[in-house]
Amino acid sequence: MNTQHCAVDGWVDAMPARGPRGTVTFDLVVRPADIDTVDDDTPDTVVTCTSGDPRITNELLHGIQPGDLLRATGTLLQPPRPGAPARLTVDALEVLDTALVPVLREMVLDRYGDYIVIFDGDTDAVPVFTAHGQWVGLADNPDAIATLIEIHERVTGGDA
Repeated sequence: MNTQHCAVDGWVDAMPARGPRGTVTFDLVVRPADIDTVDDDTPDTVVTCTSGDPRITNELLHGIQPGDLLRATGTLLQPPRPGAPARLTVDALEVLDTALVPVLREMVLDRYGDYIVIFDGDTDAVPVFTAHGQWVGLADNPDAIATLIEIHERVTGGDA
């Protein structure tokens, strides 16, 4: 396997998810650097990132949302087979730009790793379920979702 220390700029694709032994995993969508010279149908690259650094994992779980533009620096491991995502072990993280805050006009389902949340534009409260449909609880507002999920994982041993 070939490894390389590098920095990757990309947009967070989905909410970062907890991994084993205190790690967090997330995907960055990386656009080609020369976007003006490539074909319109040229695919973006997805880089799967993992970090076990407590400061980085805390930021990923509590301060990052889909659409944020990040610079992740670390060790890049080439994919084991063509078509598989490259893997980056992150040792430094920088937020370059934050996503726009969505304005909800109706009910929206969103996924937070192994959890599903339901946003309703008429209320701040957010129902939270596991991806398998188990009730987790009602977050008082969107900012309380991560705390509710964290408490649920502590009580259930991390099994969503």
